[in-house]
Amino acid sequence: MPKFTLSRSESVSESVGEVFACVRDFRTWPSWSPWLVAEPKAEVVYAPDGNAYSWDGAIVGSGEIVLSSENPPDTLQYRLTLLKPWKSQSSVSFRFEPTEVGTRVTWTMDGYVPFFLYWMKKMMVAYIGMDYKRGLTMLKDICEKGSIGSELRFRGGEAFAGFKYLGIRNAASLDGMGDAMMSDIEKLRSWFESSGTQSCGKPFSIYHKFDMVKGHAEYTIGFPIQGELQHPPSGFVVDEMPSHSAYAVGHLGPYRHLGNAWTAGMMRARNKVFKQSRKIHPFEVYENDPTETPEEELETSIYFPMA
Repeated sequence: MPKFTLSRSESVSESVGEVFACVRDFRTWPSWSPWLVAEPKAEVVYAPDGNAYSWDGAIVGSGEIVLSSENPPDTLQYRLTLLKPWKSQSSVSFRFEPTEVGTRVTWTMDGYVPFFLYWMKKMMVAYIGMDYKRGLTMLKDICEKGSIGSELRFRGGEAFAGFKYLGIRNAASLDGMGDAMMSDIEKLRSWFESSGTQSCGKPFSIYHKFDMVKGHAEYTIGFPIQGELQHPPSGFVVDEMPSHSAYAVGHLGPYRHLGNAWTAGMMRARNKVFKQSRKIHPFEVYENDPTETPEEELETSIYFPMA
């Protein structure tokens, strides 16, 4: 079977000993695991000696992770066994290195891609890498703040009313997408203010394409409008979001954790909780203004249009 190795790192402004202790305690994992957050009701069973836990869920599948060795406060080594949706075994490790401002945590996996999925190796490694990045971002918040502040609300199927919109279509690296989107939305706000035109709804982003292997995405960010624009501004797009039914996931908390909601929705689509449309791209609606709202109170709705 094709072998792979991947690592992701994050800086945490706490001591090596404190970060090591947090990761060493399996009972903290459900709060920052990039997979368990997608199914809060999954069954988690801890070994009495604290050296292992198993999980079983309808969305996250089932498996077990066992501590195989430790060298406090520098390294932790684990054996990860997946049972569902397919069987596999991997070696997982954490390395903790002191820095001038705290700790650098490196999360590594050495594993194999199932033979029947060998053609998806690059994509699977990219997705797991993104999961690791989400997990480390949550671990950072747990260590530095004591909580994550990322709450998911699985609202299920909803009717979504269509609208016309003015937007900007763009492409950016996944790492740089946040800055690019902020720049685009400021261009839109500036045009609305200078033209005297009023938007008639909340800002949103449509995600047309994700290339996880290349770390690249195409999106449109915009505002709903009423009526026709006789002279649309150059470089902007005028289009329409059709009325449809969508599976909705609400997210409460900082935008940096929005990947939790997106992953939870996509995992439900893969597990046939709903059938995702191929004709209408998924999108998110920003329910309150980040310039006026504390980040822990930011509300975002993610919609997966259904076939």
